[in-house]
Amino acid sequence: MNKKNDVFNWRTGRSCTFKVFLHLVFVTKYRKKVFTKTMLKRTKELFSETAEQMEAELLEFNGEYDHVHLLVALPPKLSIANFVGKLKGKSSYFLRREFSKELKSKLWGNHFWSPSYCAVSAGGAPLETIKRYIEEQREPTPEKEAKKSRSLIKDPKLARLTRL
Repeated sequence: MNKKNDVFNWRTGRSCTFKVFLHLVFVTKYRKKVFTKTMLKRTKELFSETAEQMEAELLEFNGEYDHVHLLVALPPKLSIANFVGKLKGKSSYFLRREFSKELKSKLWGNHFWSPSYCAVSAGGAPLETIKRYIEEQREPTPEKEAKKSRSLIKDPKLARLTRL
């Protein structure tokens, strides 16, 4: 199977099966236009490395002068806020250190990212489809009706198969 398509398959954990995709958007502090192509490339490397360390995966990355977009696959044990904090914290530290000359006139203090972020779940069925699926689930048969159905079956072998 194509490795690129592998990233969208179901994953398994110790006691769960999951497919959790998240679209994240981070904005620079004061929405300053600080990113260059080189900085975006380094940011992608840092995000990819951090995601791997947290058992997540960076699937897509791109950005403009003042913000970045990410598509990540997360295990359900990871808190989104914790994941975002690690990505922003590590990248801020290294970008400010490695690109201090370029950033000195645009950002001050120890800040790189705005404290806010946008997180949107992605890759699942539309909400209306999920809602309809849940609404259409079969309801358990009341015990009285189940007993009546079993009593109608004359063959003892079939009656045994239908017991709850």
